[in-house]
Amino acid sequence: MMTQKPLARTLNALKHSRQSALWLGSVAALALNAPVQAQETDQQPNMQAIEEVVVTGTPGGAAMRKLDASFAISTVSAEDIKRKAPSSTADLLKTVPGVWVESSGGVSGANIFVRGFPSGGDADFVTVAVNGLAVYPPPTLSFLENSTIFRVDETIERMEGLRGGPNPVYSNGQVGLTTNFILKEGGPDTEGVLKYSTSDFGLQRVDGMVSGELSDDLYYMIGGYVSSSEGVREAGFDAEEGNQFTINLTKRLDNGKINLFHRATDDHGTWYLPVALQDSDGNPTGIDASYTQVGAANRNVLVPYSGSDGMGGTETTFEMRDMGKGRGWDGSVTGGSIELDLANGWTFTDRFGLTKGDADTYGFVPDGAAVTMGSLNGGLAGTTITGDEVAANALVQRFGPWVVEKDIEAFSNDLSLAKQWDDYKLTVGYYASTWEVDEIWSIGNSKYYELGQNGQMISPDSVDDACQDFDQTTCGFKYDVDAIGDARENAFYMAGETYLGDLTLDAGIRVVTRETTYSVDDGARDGIADLTLDTEEDKVTYTAAANWALTEDSGVFVRINDGVKFPDFDAYRDFRGDFLNGSDLIIDVQQYELGYKLSQANYSLYATGFMNETKGQPFGNVALNDFDRLETEAMGVELDGNLYWGEFELTLNATLQDTEIKSGDDAGNSVQRQPDSQIRLSPSYNLSFANGVDAVVYGTASIIGDRYSDNGNINKLSSYEKFDLGVIVNVENLEFQLAVDNLTDEEALTEGDPRAAGVSANGRYILPRNVKFSIGYQF
Repeated sequence: MMTQKPLARTLNALKHSRQSALWLGSVAALALNAPVQAQETDQQPNMQAIEEVVVTGTPGGAAMRKLDASFAISTVSAEDIKRKAPSSTADLLKTVPGVWVESSGGVSGANIFVRGFPSGGDADFVTVAVNGLAVYPPPTLSFLENSTIFRVDETIERMEGLRGGPNPVYSNGQVGLTTNFILKEGGPDTEGVLKYSTSDFGLQRVDGMVSGELSDDLYYMIGGYVSSSEGVREAGFDAEEGNQFTINLTKRLDNGKINLFHRATDDHGTWYLPVALQDSDGNPTGIDASYTQVGAANRNVLVPYSGSDGMGGTETTFEMRDMGKGRGWDGSVTGGSIELDLANGWTFTDRFGLTKGDADTYGFVPDGAAVTMGSLNGGLAGTTITGDEVAANALVQRFGPWVVEKDIEAFSNDLSLAKQWDDYKLTVGYYASTWEVDEIWSIGNSKYYELGQNGQMISPDSVDDACQDFDQTTCGFKYDVDAIGDARENAFYMAGETYLGDLTLDAGIRVVTRETTYSVDDGARDGIADLTLDTEEDKVTYTAAANWALTEDSGVFVRINDGVKFPDFDAYRDFRGDFLNGSDLIIDVQQYELGYKLSQANYSLYATGFMNETKGQPFGNVALNDFDRLETEAMGVELDGNLYWGEFELTLNATLQDTEIKSGDDAGNSVQRQPDSQIRLSPSYNLSFANGVDAVVYGTASIIGDRYSDNGNINKLSSYEKFDLGVIVNVENLEFQLAVDNLTDEEALTEGDPRAAGVSANGRYILPRNVKFSIGYQF
């Protein structure tokens, strides 16, 4: 019988990983002088497959072998990130099973869905954390999800993606996905990288990172990037611009470590939106995946803002805004941690973080189907506001310059104290966070524009409708918001583990209080709050699991958790009627997991069956003034595997699920925007040459199942296949990389028009084929 405790296994894993690294280094040195071989005849075990260590989802962030974890967690190393060459932070999350990512909106503002949980967009059930603490405690505000606040660069050591599991008890209590990005810390040796990247869409980017030792046991890592491009969908100007700087300081102590970091980011890119697939007569428009409406000639727009007229009414003013700014983040994330071994089995951990900045949104949002110019004026041609002729049969469409400007701030602290005995461990903790938002919206505002990249507004004289006049605000709906919100959360949690031979039992409980104050003046703003609230909610969440180590390298686990998603500011605004009538607007989530784990020398497989139920999920459509609360159920299986055979490696990432809406008019339908199947196969092959050149050829085949764009299951989004290909060549200290995304230029849709009732004439394509090239110097 195995009696070794998880903590002891972890320490042994860390010890053996050093030996494995020396062994692998010796093999690599021999390979440099070996002749070229098409295939090794003997299997080459990848010892690190067994020794993987995770820190997410454990009490106090304590290190644990992935194989010992009683929950579903995936790890993505810096090398894996390099090979994925993600177009955005959200795009990287496709590597995590159970997650559906729509990264087709550009560098920011993705839609991310988890395990069949219902959502209308953004990322209601996704938390992005840095070194164990959420960058912003609520996962989503309208037009802002966590991945917008974080950018991937050379400063990342690895990412860990935890689904379900003990999530509802620790940190911010996320019931869905927590992606934890671990920063590089530095070590005794000075090392770093300087990299230049370009692309077929004009990318100019320089990355840098250097780390080392400042003094005895005091280590540093600094890094960042500067970047500029037109964007994958070329806008005719530098539509994507950004820079980031990170510093991370770590002091190693005899009994622990102290860490401090600061990450400043200013990065934005064009907001890619659904495009016209067909005109109002059902004819194809010819608009493809390379199209974006915004351009140099139309980016600056007078946007109507409603406001108080000083007499209890409302008036409209027009202010110039730049739609070319798109979506992005201009702010900083600062944090740190203290980890101490207090002897006699006692450990103390405190993690803290401060986020502050602006997360703004600007873009041309389509409103309805494309129509011909002549349909607006009795069959005549027209002109743009600059005097260019628009033929009677030319296509035009209503676009609204939408503006959402958010100023956010958040502070979080997670403190825990743990005691380890021979046969059990107990952790108690206190999590506290506060966050704020100050925001102004002006959305709707639609006018007729030429349909096409850089298309300009149609002149008022060309349209037989006064709505097109300059002094009119819109030809469609208009909705403005002026809101201020403050929230705070206090949570006490307790977690315990006990070891009964090969069986480990763990459980945790969290008692949480959420206080929210919120004031909003919306619709046509008149300076008088339409909703003011000061509310407090209390909840208890829990998790429990059993983990059975079948052998040294395999095991099974079963887990149940019961968590909640508290309403954020937007839910109170959109569901004010329910709230004022007594609803707490809390979403209850219950999850069940059954997992199998196997990690051999040359292959590994992690399979997790899951089932979840949600009750009370808000769902709304601002444009249609249509809001509902849903109950849903989902079940499925997640597969996360690796195969190593000589110089060949194959990675499997798959999700098979069945979702169902259990309440309302759409009962029996599938949950919107999530495929019933996702399969990603990523093969790679390593080559070693006698002249000191190493190379790896790699790729990913993504096979995505059918989805529906709406909960009514009217707009079906067809399945598709997408292929990516790349090669990395190392010549001494130089590294060359060529990455091709969407090799076959597949034109698949990620969504229809979320503001359309019934069949939608608009849809959002995945990004078109694009090629990136980089050269890096490593030292």
